[in-house]
Amino acid sequence: MKQPCVYILSNQYHGTLYIGVTSNLVQRVWQHKLKVANGFTKKYALARLVYYEAFDEMYFAISREKQLKAGNRARKVALIEADNPEWLDLYSTLLG
Repeated sequence: MKQPCVYILSNQYHGTLYIGVTSNLVQRVWQHKLKVANGFTKKYALARLVYYEAFDEMYFAISREKQLKAGNRARKVALIEADNPEWLDLYSTLLG
């Protein structure tokens, strides 16, 4: 199902963070888990979905991604821990 989303990946509790945007969150996180693309997420083994937000339009998802990337780490951690204090992998919740 296509739906614009912004998401945060980590490699462990309070680990390295990656913020991305996609129109298909299930597929994109699966790609990160399979390490299909070389780059930052593969290098640091970032495949744990710890946070995401869904939007009606890609414009708003991209705007939110830029806002999150501009914020400091403490704000990102607080955002994650507000809904996911244990930094659990939320990927399975997407599969319903």
